[in-house]
Amino acid sequence: MNAPTIAHINCADCPIRHRAVCARCEADELEALDTIKYYRTYEAGQPIIWSGDVMNFVGSVVSGIATLTQTMEDGRTQMVGLLLPSDFVGRPGRDGAAYNVVATTDLVMCCFRKKPFEDLMAKTPHIAHRLLEMTLDELDAAREWMLVLGRKTAREKIASLLSIIARRDASLTPDGAVQSMTFDLPLTREAMADYLGLTLETVSRQVSALKKDGVISLEGKRRVTVPDMGRLMEEAGDDSDGGFLL
Repeated sequence: MNAPTIAHINCADCPIRHRAVCARCEADELEALDTIKYYRTYEAGQPIIWSGDVMNFVGSVVSGIATLTQTMEDGRTQMVGLLLPSDFVGRPGRDGAAYNVVATTDLVMCCFRKKPFEDLMAKTPHIAHRLLEMTLDELDAAREWMLVLGRKTAREKIASLLSIIARRDASLTPDGAVQSMTFDLPLTREAMADYLGLTLETVSRQVSALKKDGVISLEGKRRVTVPDMGRLMEEAGDDSDGGFLL
């Protein structure tokens, strides 16, 4: 089922404007992008693209979160990444999708028709340079995630994931710096366990321990408040001015 197209959003009002692929664009470049863009919404659980399918669009997540998964020949599926607001979906110059991309929450995407976007990249250095920056950031985040999975304790893994989501929310504010955060956790505990290489019981136990120690507070199972981001990042094994963003 195709996702519905929603009303046009003015670039100046876009909540991810300063972090998206168009962040460096001048007014005339934004106008050129505007002629090839459209918006689509996806419901939680709805696929955006399947691995191997031909992609006729690229785009940025405006709101919501999606998962990247890869399915092995025997049918086992591994979550290999998260797509958070401002993250880019698709690869210019490649016809097919490398991963399954599935919305885990209701999601809005700013999409660009792929061939016109590739043509525009060739003529617009600001877009090409910004996409390179985002690709390098994604590479850095992947390397840091190898550290999370390979060397961190279960408690540090949970704290790392929470800090990633909290800091990405903070990065969408004008100053990007906050001492406390409240956000909705986009993953079930089962999905967190799959992503972090932990058991469901371990995830539940460590979340409860972080709550008991005052590192986080919970309203229901999904609403998370972090009263002190510095402490959460210490629990994650990251410096308050370091760490990484997916």
